[in-house]
Amino acid sequence: MRRVLIDECINPRPASRLRSAVPEVSVVTVREIQAAGLKDHPLIRRINGAFEVFVTIDKGFEFEHDVRKLSFGIIVLSANNNQMPSYERLLADLVREIAEVDPGAIAHVLDPALLVP
Repeated sequence: MRRVLIDECINPRPASRLRSAVPEVSVVTVREIQAAGLKDHPLIRRINGAFEVFVTIDKGFEFEHDVRKLSFGIIVLSANNNQMPSYERLLADLVREIAEVDPGAIAHVLDPALLVP
């Protein structure tokens, strides 16, 4: 079973939607593991080895850390905003990337609404 952690900068409601969409995946939020407020480096130390996937909207994450050394893959979401309709548009791609992202790799999921001029 893949274990997925949702960053605290993401609206927590998509976590329950993901749990319903992929019941074979364990999905928790940073708040649920009592890690809210931790900066990246302490959070990484805490979750390294405990999760296979970390989902964030922090576009700088992949440039600020040596992700190749991490035991989990990172999915960077680019949503139009932090509301559920934006996350709903990302759900199918997010589910696919959760299944496919490798440890130490980065995947990007882009809201199609951002592509409309």
